[in-house]
Amino acid sequence: MSGDEEEPAPSSRIPVIGRLYITRDDLNEEFIRASGPGGQNVNKVSTAVQLRFNLWANQTLPQDVKSRAAKIAGSRLTQYGEIILQADRHRTRERNRDDALARLIDLLKRATEKPKPRKATKPTLGSKRRRLDAKKQRGQVKKLRGRSSGFED
Repeated sequence: MSGDEEEPAPSSRIPVIGRLYITRDDLNEEFIRASGPGGQNVNKVSTAVQLRFNLWANQTLPQDVKSRAAKIAGSRLTQYGEIILQADRHRTRERNRDDALARLIDLLKRATEKPKPRKATKPTLGSKRRRLDAKKQRGQVKKLRGRSSGFED
């Protein structure tokens, strides 16, 4: 952050992991009608929540975390850089809101984990031998499919 930007109030901070956090300003909630449990209530009350997190506009997460989060989000990431999560497992708004936020935090936590670099390895001697043996055996099978040597009844 540069010196002229204000720190968000601690109450608007949502901790992700360690010192990383997101702010409530980055979130946008919309309540919609849910399918699933709820009986007649499901037709009358909008209990499902659609949580939108603007990933690209966020100022508190490092760029490498944002790019990994975009990869993890997959089809839940819009072309405008918003992660959309829909929660309708529960019958109440509050539980669905908490569920959506918990899923977003989990996604961001997974994005903070740096992938292990792949170390190039050579195939073992045993694996080379097994491969060659399998090739020879396959060649034998194909050879036996050929025409016979002329001794027919």
